[in-house]
Amino acid sequence: MDGLVDVVVLVAVAVLGVALARRLGMLAPILLVLGGLALSFVPGFPEVHLEPEMVLVGILPPLLYVAAIETSVPAFRFNLRPILLLAIGLVIFTALVVGVALHLMLPEVPLALCVALGAVLAPPDAVAATAIARRIGLPRRLVTILEGESLINDATALVLLRVSIGAATGTAVGLLDIGRDIVIAAGGGVAIGAVGAVIIGFLHKKITDPLLDTALSLLTPFLIVLVAEAIHSSGVVAVVVAGLYLGHRMPTLMSAASRLQSDGFWQMTRFLLEGLVFLLVGLQLRDIVRELETPWGEVAWITAAVIGVLIVTRFLWVFPSTYLSRLIPRIRRRDPFPPASHPVVVGWAGMRGVVTLAAALALPPTSEVEYPRDLFIWLAFAVIVVTLVLQGATLPAVARRLHLPQDERTQDALAEAAVQNAASKAARDRLDAIADGVPERVLHKLRDLGEHRVNKAWERLGGEGETPSRVYGRLRREMIDAERGVFRAARDEGRIPEEVLRRAQRDLDLEESMLHRTVEE
Repeated sequence: MDGLVDVVVLVAVAVLGVALARRLGMLAPILLVLGGLALSFVPGFPEVHLEPEMVLVGILPPLLYVAAIETSVPAFRFNLRPILLLAIGLVIFTALVVGVALHLMLPEVPLALCVALGAVLAPPDAVAATAIARRIGLPRRLVTILEGESLINDATALVLLRVSIGAATGTAVGLLDIGRDIVIAAGGGVAIGAVGAVIIGFLHKKITDPLLDTALSLLTPFLIVLVAEAIHSSGVVAVVVAGLYLGHRMPTLMSAASRLQSDGFWQMTRFLLEGLVFLLVGLQLRDIVRELETPWGEVAWITAAVIGVLIVTRFLWVFPSTYLSRLIPRIRRRDPFPPASHPVVVGWAGMRGVVTLAAALALPPTSEVEYPRDLFIWLAFAVIVVTLVLQGATLPAVARRLHLPQDERTQDALAEAAVQNAASKAARDRLDAIADGVPERVLHKLRDLGEHRVNKAWERLGGEGETPSRVYGRLRREMIDAERGVFRAARDEGRIPEEVLRRAQRDLDLEESMLHRTVEE
């Protein structure tokens, strides 16, 4: 019972923290981490010991999966070069630089273990990058690059961590052993993800019940990561590959009702998990400080040095990788030189998260190899807090100072209107082909609906005034409220049973949800 109470308290605090952050105009991850830091010293507040397996198998897979299914595969493919340069090249570069720097500060610690900590600290967090980048309205291409980086870099870091620990403990010291581990981890992850995606996609296509579809969607990331981990391959890679494939094909795999229900389910799941993740990070402070045996003077200067190396290293990689590759004419023709503001923002968007702490907790015990494990875990924790608070809090100001353009809303509206026009024409052609024997008033209503969709799309290109579609949506919502009142009164008076009210309520709710986009935009 105590465990259930603790879970309820943590979820309630996470929800309250997100609500407070929105009220104050703050970024929720930052407020939750700071709140967790404060609550970790409150007597009687639930103590939560973060286990690496709980994060890497229980929390990370669903978050990566929902991020992957919402990622545009064409945009991901177009930006594959910068994504891989960040997700693979930068992670390896950061791990090596941090490892060498840490080895110079702590020469008694084996270089392989220092590189292992570099791999722990290297990957920016998927949740923080997505939440902050979308919240401040960065240009869509930068959001795609940051999201793509965060989807893959965890896998690179975890593979490198496994290889480094193997080298430090003597379980994988030869080039062939290291190469085999990399192939099994990365290649096996891709294979498991691809096979799993095909199987899950086949099942989605056969299932017609929205509840079963949603249940299968929930099980997907856990099934895939468990199979991948069972053969010692990368569960992160497997989940991302499966998510990208299924997300791209979702319009043909699931029914409309299943997609609507699944989308609502994943929004709630992500909302709760993201809130809990950052709260849990903050709550680890008490345990980490309690176990820290290294003198605080040494801790302070090593922490400052490592954080400085991490920030500088990202910029040292981002600027050359952005511009040097474009010296190749073929790449430059396809992707011209971006303004300097773009690599500055990408360089500053290096917030770390819960994967860094989970990976640090997975470092080998001191019984296997002698090193200051308590200091390494502290460094991981300090890097998360400092980068999240410092870079996350200042990133919106940096983006504004650099005068980055906002999302391309006008271009989006123009493209949507053009495609909607073509889609409505296709719908009219299909209607004309199957309209024999259909009453004229039905045909008229269907044609009006198609014309309304086209007009609504073109209206988004207009000014800020209330368009006819918005007027329609606003008035129709008032009418729906009146209808709901009549049905509730009839239920209260006993003229209709509860089942009739629920059925009518569902129909009215569906119609209002369709109107929501019209009224809000």
